[in-house]
Amino acid sequence: MNIDLLRRLCETPGVPGREHRVRALIEEEIKGLFDEVTIDAMGSLLCKRNPTKKTSGTPQKIMLLCHMDEIGFLVSFISDKGYIHIDPVGGFDPRNLFSRRVLVCTKNGDFKGVMNPGGKPIHTQAPEDRKKIPEPTEFFIDIGKGEATSETVQIGDYVIMDEPFLDLGDKLVSKALDNRIACWLGIEVIRKLVSDGLDHACEIHVVFTTQEEVGLRGARTASHAIQPDIGFGIDVTLACDTPGIPEKDAVTHHGKGFGLHVKDGSFIADIDLIEEIEAIAKEDNIPCQRTILSRGGQDGAAAQQAAAGARAVGIVVGTRYIHTVTEMIHRSDLAAARDIITAYLGRH
Repeated sequence: MNIDLLRRLCETPGVPGREHRVRALIEEEIKGLFDEVTIDAMGSLLCKRNPTKKTSGTPQKIMLLCHMDEIGFLVSFISDKGYIHIDPVGGFDPRNLFSRRVLVCTKNGDFKGVMNPGGKPIHTQAPEDRKKIPEPTEFFIDIGKGEATSETVQIGDYVIMDEPFLDLGDKLVSKALDNRIACWLGIEVIRKLVSDGLDHACEIHVVFTTQEEVGLRGARTASHAIQPDIGFGIDVTLACDTPGIPEKDAVTHHGKGFGLHVKDGSFIADIDLIEEIEAIAKEDNIPCQRTILSRGGQDGAAAQQAAAGARAVGIVVGTRYIHTVTEMIHRSDLAAARDIITAYLGRH
């Protein structure tokens, strides 16, 4: 498995509306894999692969939606003393934001800094102060430049968590596995399709979308442009197979295969697609687990609802500790997701 690619994808900064660096990395990686590559007005990367075997009639359009953005912040204010105030782009649990190292990304370069909430330190706090959980907008960033901060940082620059990728053997840990996993799959599925010599009668569209974390925005415009017959939302989902969570709420379990996403807050998957994919997984001995998420959404919903609509399903990878810097996946679940998508495309 090309873990180095996943590492580079995860460590490359890119929040909603600022996915440029991730897109540039992907453009380099996909050279020679597609017949047509374009960038739309939202900044999504649209990659088209023509059918490699003849079929009667118009070929089916199968679209893989892989969002490039990670949760982060935009700079909203810089004080006279150089403290950077922020506006979140994506959903954060503020309990995970205390005392974090961050990277402030600007046209003048990237600046390492620290993020903390406003207020008293622990040595001077009253007991009631320690019970308060600040909102994300109450946090500020200090890059150590004081009054000179405004000379290099401006409103609209973006901020990500500054944490390295970890390879723990069977487990992989990083910030931004949501959803650089999908970017990895969008590339590696096509590479495997080619290396395995699998022809396809369908027209494949792999779209690396923008602004998913703030409402599936890039996926909506790209889906309207392509108007797929079938849409695959490629993403992470929860793996709550950890202490303190009832077994019924686990959603997925590490090491039990890719997630076949039945439902979430944004869409209900096509049942015929679910059953077809399960049959392929069984035939090819690819481990699989059905998933339902009570809330949240993913790009498959945008494909399903675009124009006259499409059949849609989600292929997901169970991830522990989502929307933190400690997101964790099982290597075999990632491989299973790659293998099932490749097997499906190779049959169509």
